[in-house]
Amino acid sequence: MVNRVIDGDNLVALAGMPDESFDLIYLDPPFNTGRTQARVSTVAKRTPTAVAGAPESQTRSHAGFKGVAYDRIRTDLKSYDDRFDDYWAFLEPRIREAWRVLSTTGTLYVHLDYREAHYAKVMLDGLFGRDSFINEIIWAYDYGGKPKNRWPAKHDTILMYVKDPNRYTFNSDAVEREPYMAPGLVTPEKAQRGKLPTDVWWHTIVSPTGKEKTGYPTQKPEGILRRIIQASSHEGDRVLDFFAGSGTTGAVAAALGREFTLVDENPQAIAIMRERFSDVEVEFSQAR
Repeated sequence: MVNRVIDGDNLVALAGMPDESFDLIYLDPPFNTGRTQARVSTVAKRTPTAVAGAPESQTRSHAGFKGVAYDRIRTDLKSYDDRFDDYWAFLEPRIREAWRVLSTTGTLYVHLDYREAHYAKVMLDGLFGRDSFINEIIWAYDYGGKPKNRWPAKHDTILMYVKDPNRYTFNSDAVEREPYMAPGLVTPEKAQRGKLPTDVWWHTIVSPTGKEKTGYPTQKPEGILRRIIQASSHEGDRVLDFFAGSGTTGAVAAALGREFTLVDENPQAIAIMRERFSDVEVEFSQAR
């Protein structure tokens, strides 16, 4: 089993990875963080966005994954919010690479906040096909500021897609179960066993003073990744995270007996992962 951390641009790193080489991909891309992305003029260049399956006669289209024709909807999206260009130009080529390196029975999880999840859903439907959409998972928590002029935003969205909706891994029996909210309404045996989590996950954030804390600003809790990896991979499977940050995906994958590959170009992230994996056999390399 070879675990890897790759330092550099994830698009460069992905280009060197073989087709269908990972069983599970988890992504937590950095949006709305003030980062400026390359802009593309939709009106001038007519760069296509894709949605699977509509008749080609309805609109100009181009061939997409698996030979499916995709409608051009990018101009329509831009008419609602021109920031979509920034979002698409950065994320779309990386999602295409994720599809390429995902195994035929593999699963992709994309973790976003409420400002970007809807754009991502449209894009992922186009790239993977609507039939490949399995779940919208809501991770709910209760920490941080609480504005008085709106409902406080206390959730993230995790979109789950598969390469083949007829063949994918989902190990419901391997997932850690949780207590029933009303245990008196079920048998004592069921109450003792607990229930399979739904698509709403109540889980605290990483505690600022807890043992998980690495100091990385967008670190996600191990409990969230544990549930994903338990459900959507087997022991010995290969797990990829190319927005690796503090390396939580790798830490949980290693603890569960999976092989991991992580990619990040932030020097702080690489430094944290070197320290975090000091007791794990990991190869560090540069993207090329």
